[in-house]
Amino acid sequence: MLTMRQKTAAAGLLAAVAFSVTGCSSDSGGGSANDKIKGAGSEESASASPSASASASAAAEKNAPTFAFPSDIKAKVERDPAADAVKDAVLRDVAYSAQARLEAFSKGTGQTANMNRYFAASALTYWTERVTTVKKDGLTVSGEYRFYGFEVTDVANGKTAAVRYCEDQSKGYSKEIKTQKVLHTNPSDQDFILYTLQAAKDSAGDWQVQRQSWKKGDASCVHG
Repeated sequence: MLTMRQKTAAAGLLAAVAFSVTGCSSDSGGGSANDKIKGAGSEESASASPSASASASAAAEKNAPTFAFPSDIKAKVERDPAADAVKDAVLRDVAYSAQARLEAFSKGTGQTANMNRYFAASALTYWTERVTTVKKDGLTVSGEYRFYGFEVTDVANGKTAAVRYCEDQSKGYSKEIKTQKVLHTNPSDQDFILYTLQAAKDSAGDWQVQRQSWKKGDASCVHG
């Protein structure tokens, strides 16, 4: 039987994979816990020459992260390549960050290689704490999570960027770790979440999410 604390946590889990009950402010993947899922999106830039584009794509693919999700979790990323090479790299890494966050909740730890690669500063601290709290409440994630509507709204000096994207959690649920019971909920507009964030390029060339906020039920994301 769920305690009152668990019920409260379960109600908040679906708010954002994210589990944003309190604010800090198309490739698909899924399979067994041993499956490794390559990152989403095309690395090809319309502004580059064919040879340069091919070289950049090959390099990005070689350096792409892998994600290990349990068999009951599916992450679906829908991202079109940007014509600008910098913006395309930003969107690629932000899409990776969304998958890294989902992976962290499924593993019950925010200190994963992918979280440390694609999150930094207050965003990394916040999500690490949230993952820990959710695990202590005896809960994890299950179901399908869709990430879409990726857009760079600003880039400064090729080093910092503002980005937005949407997440559909209408088929995503919290799950009791001990009993493996999936806590199904009725779909609503609150399952669609708009994320806005600030990212910065690190010394390794990866774009890391440093600050992030969200809005549930945003009209631009609902049923998108």
